[in-house]
Amino acid sequence: MGLAVYREYPGGTVFFAGQGLIEIAGHRSPVAPAPAGRPAADIWLQVRDIATARAQVEAAGVRIARDARTEPWGLIEMWLTDPDGVPVVLVEVPAGHPLRSDQR
Repeated sequence: MGLAVYREYPGGTVFFAGQGLIEIAGHRSPVAPAPAGRPAADIWLQVRDIATARAQVEAAGVRIARDARTEPWGLIEMWLTDPDGVPVVLVEVPAGHPLRSDQR
């Protein structure tokens, strides 16, 4: 697609997408194993405020597979499942996290 790479890590790549980011993660979680016949990939979306995002997805009737929590690497993640069984991870990068600073 020609998107500029924001960062890469073992198992995934994060791309610039306008004023946002798109993360393609090729690793799996025990919370959401790959459904039979599906590639092992998740959709990761960064949100400004995980509590607001939670209220919005609950109001829309979206199933929350794992509630929001701060991970050991400092990001706040909440796992959802789309109607086709594809894991969707909403991520808040808290103030003061290294990803908030210029990586160049």
